[in-house]
Amino acid sequence: MAIEIAATTRQVQGTGASRRLRKANRVPGIVYGSGEATMIELDHNTLYYALRNEAFHASILSLDLDGKKQSVLLRDFHMHPFRQQVQHIDFQRVDAKKKIHMKVPLHFLNAEVSPGVKTGGGIISHVLNDLEIACLPADLPKAIEVDLANLDLGHSIHVSDVKLPKGVEVAGHHHASDAVATVTVPRGHVEAAAEAAASADAAAASAAAAAPAAAPAAKK
Repeated sequence: MAIEIAATTRQVQGTGASRRLRKANRVPGIVYGSGEATMIELDHNTLYYALRNEAFHASILSLDLDGKKQSVLLRDFHMHPFRQQVQHIDFQRVDAKKKIHMKVPLHFLNAEVSPGVKTGGGIISHVLNDLEIACLPADLPKAIEVDLANLDLGHSIHVSDVKLPKGVEVAGHHHASDAVATVTVPRGHVEAAAEAAASADAAAASAAAAAPAAAPAAKK
């Protein structure tokens, strides 16, 4: 079921009008694509809490504009520099027959049972947290799962290893060889190992210096 958000057409435009809307706990916005752009306004609190939902950022939304519903995507929003206040929001209308480009969050699974973590003592480093994809609106996933169950220490999962849902393809600036996640040895372990090696070398050198010199070979 699509996430629904309500809005009304914004009758007055301009900086002053937008400022008055915000004081009245409303958020100015715009809907564009597949027709003329429409200036809108939304209830701030409802929108603010909707934006905290991960799915709101990567789903086809149902925008109820003046009682008429239309399918849209969240394209951009602006927050106040230091207040918890949404300043402006942009939505794009969706054409069911045209592919869309979206950034979809990655959900990492089975990190705790991967050999690199369970037996190697490594930690998972997420190189990417989302993936830009292209697909028809009906095929848009809310998230893409990345299975880390077989990831060994020092190894990575790359974009080419990610299993994409049917009808979904990688888009944007990603390359097949780009790392998505990797298992690395914690920095503290590396430093401890280096210190241990240095101590062992120092001990060996000290022992060699303390050993008596070998007697010269007797002449025949």
